[in-house]
Amino acid sequence: MSDFWVFGYGSLMWNPGFDHLRAEQALLRGAHRALCVYSWVHRGTQERPGLVFGLDNGGACRGLAYQVSEDIWPQTLEYLRAREQTTMVYKEHWHHVELGSGEKVKALVYMVDHGHPQYAGALPPEKQLEIVEGAVGKSGKNPEYVINTAAHLEEMGIADTALAWLAGQLKGTGNP
Repeated sequence: MSDFWVFGYGSLMWNPGFDHLRAEQALLRGAHRALCVYSWVHRGTQERPGLVFGLDNGGACRGLAYQVSEDIWPQTLEYLRAREQTTMVYKEHWHHVELGSGEKVKALVYMVDHGHPQYAGALPPEKQLEIVEGAVGKSGKNPEYVINTAAHLEEMGIADTALAWLAGQLKGTGNP
């Protein structure tokens, strides 16, 4: 039996939405987590975009790798594509990730497409705050997404000072 792996670095860490055999902390080299995607659906609209995480080139990213059994892989992939590829801002890639146990596995990752109109690039923290504060999409308020991701990274012992600052600012504005 051959199992598949999915790497989560944003909301997939705290809301995977699919069955899995196990989840383990993992390190992806060659890409980093960044609030670099304008959200036109899940955490904003085209008229009032929010910001969500993407995997951008360079650096490294700690997240969660989910092992999915072969027998439910087709449904899982269909679910992930419906969730992550709503506007095709991400490209599916297979990358090696190193699990917390030291094991190396090949995992499906969603990398941001630099040529897509929703690619925001590297925005200054103050601009991120301005965009996130009032944005709402079909999956909820944008501040909630950022705060939840920051909280889960902290619980996992993953330091992200820029995200911690942003979450702190959002909490200070009365946002959930």
